[in-house]
Amino acid sequence: MLVGCMPLGGTWDDTPHDPARVDATLALIDTAIEAGLTAFDHADIYCRGKSETVFGLALRQRPGLRDHIFLQSKCGIRFANDPVPGAPQRYDFSRWHIVTSVDAILRRLQTDRLDALLLHRPDALAEPEEIAAAFDELLRAGKVLHFGVSNHNAAQVERLAAALSVPLFANQVEFNLLRHELVSDGFLANRPDAAYTGSHGLLDTCQRLGVGLQAWGPLAQGKLVNPGPDDPLALHELSAALRRLAAANETDPETVAIAWILRHPARIAPVTGTSDPARLLRCAAALDLVLTREEWYGLLHAARGRPLP
Repeated sequence: MLVGCMPLGGTWDDTPHDPARVDATLALIDTAIEAGLTAFDHADIYCRGKSETVFGLALRQRPGLRDHIFLQSKCGIRFANDPVPGAPQRYDFSRWHIVTSVDAILRRLQTDRLDALLLHRPDALAEPEEIAAAFDELLRAGKVLHFGVSNHNAAQVERLAAALSVPLFANQVEFNLLRHELVSDGFLANRPDAAYTGSHGLLDTCQRLGVGLQAWGPLAQGKLVNPGPDDPLALHELSAALRRLAAANETDPETVAIAWILRHPARIAPVTGTSDPARLLRCAAALDLVLTREEWYGLLHAARGRPLP
């Protein structure tokens, strides 16, 4: 399980970070480590760099901590008007952008290396051989130890993996009880209700290539446990099913939702998205909860809202 650091910076604008965010980040780091969670997930765009900045300032207040945690970040998404007014929002896997992005990430995190770098969303203009050259350069310099991708489909993973001199470390994709296509696509072949989601074959491809899967949004931005009044009835029913199973196991709905992901034999690693230490502890408790096959499929039934084929 990884601790997602997206909200740590506070606001998604160019204003300076709030110094109080550093103390909040320290509290979250301390809670995570006490719960046995030592892997932290970033991206250069999170709060426009402020999430990495406050994490780096927090690390500076914990001398020696860097050698005991796993630091991962992502790059490749470029905002509109970057670097000049009128530039469109886009994806950029050029060698120059990957390498310079890593240098900026390392400065913000106040570290000399990343344990892993993921390419954030597929770049339609990507040239795998150019990506491979960037990865080799960063590896030789000791700036990045492992490389992966995020939100890539099976064909994209295979194409890039074939061009690299090192194995792909991970593919981070959205996966939870609302977005369960990663597993449900596997039994919808030759079905009229099957829809293209980009997940077809991804689970098997990553397992075959030894690419670890990470699940972002494991609680569907909190909707799984706290659906809103305007959310569909099906979501409220799924949330009720989570609460019932949580009560039966004397635990919390967040714990059950995360345990559902962990139960899969692919060893999918959830990436939490909370900055609330109490909720983080409820997520971490899933490491000690193993759902039965019946409980796992029962939740999938509730998520689908209809029987299996």
